[in-house]
Amino acid sequence: MQTSDLRIALFSGNYNMTLDGANKALNRLVEYLLRQGAAVRVYSPTVPEPAFAPKGDLVSLPSFAIPGRSEYRMPVGISAATRADLEAYAPNLLHIASPDFSARAAVRWAKARGLPVLASVHTRFETYPRYYHMGFLEAPLEAWIRELYRRCDALVAPSQSMVDTLREQRMHHDISIWSRGVDREVFASDKRDLVWRRSLGLADEDVAIVFLGRLVMEKGLDVFAETMAALRQRGVPHKVLVIGDGPARKWFEANLPGGIFAGFQTGADLGRALASGDVFFNPSITETFGNVTLEAMACGLPVVAAGATGASSLVEDGVTGRLVPPDGAEAYAAALAPYCTDSALRNGHGAAGEARSKQYDWDAINQAVADTYLRLVSPRCGR
Repeated sequence: MQTSDLRIALFSGNYNMTLDGANKALNRLVEYLLRQGAAVRVYSPTVPEPAFAPKGDLVSLPSFAIPGRSEYRMPVGISAATRADLEAYAPNLLHIASPDFSARAAVRWAKARGLPVLASVHTRFETYPRYYHMGFLEAPLEAWIRELYRRCDALVAPSQSMVDTLREQRMHHDISIWSRGVDREVFASDKRDLVWRRSLGLADEDVAIVFLGRLVMEKGLDVFAETMAALRQRGVPHKVLVIGDGPARKWFEANLPGGIFAGFQTGADLGRALASGDVFFNPSITETFGNVTLEAMACGLPVVAAGATGASSLVEDGVTGRLVPPDGAEAYAAALAPYCTDSALRNGHGAAGEARSKQYDWDAINQAVADTYLRLVSPRCGR
């Protein structure tokens, strides 16, 4: 059996409504599969003005706007029309990309027909409640997700650290790696633009600590702000450059005095903005891979990150940056301070990170997913 024999039904909770690492990875995967001759049909909630045009055929799922986070929609199952579409499409494999209600209904549909199911893990959903003062929901949510994943035939996750976490959580025994790549035409150290920096009020000698991502609390905005306060208390010279936008922007602005907010950037503008920083700080523990961490490395920035899933498989502590146990702002500040004052250390670790980022090639990475599909489908086809 070959990749061109695959007929994949992909269920996503957010295929192109917003622009984030998970969506970009899924669209790159679909584009690659289509180039290899596979058939792919995507089922996801849709909105009138999505963040970008989707790759492949997209079928809209019934959904509702998430209260307080209207940029996201929650799929609520599969309608009679969706079931009819699935029957007519006749996939030979189901891929679910988020543990939501539609994915659960789709898994039931697939299992009733003897189809293999692959789940890809893109974020630590079970950690989200702690950022909204509802930590008591974390264990029940983890159990709810585990019940779904154990009904699948296999899982793929973006990093070895995430694979290890999933195994510790007893999510599944068959878990392989679907890593992430980086677009080197967009992200590279030579995209640094001093004129652009100056337009934001950054002097050439300023050391800009970068935050990149959607401005939502689960990205660790509170820890980032507390760490910058700790650096100020230590008298460490630095500036803060925030790249991104989101519902928590006003909170972040209020808690980052003097922070420079560049807003949402994409494409070449994003590469320029990221390469124009000096140190990348990622305190998030919800990442399964950390696309932004790899992009920062490709731009020649040393990375200080939480020693949690995702970053711990990318950052080599003491070589390309620092991995810090997510214990609090003081530990992060202690790791960041040397990069703010030692240009040789900053440049050396940044160059090492850029060299490491060249190992991540998108086509080879996406073929690993295709190979997993084939491993699951072939026994059912007798080939």
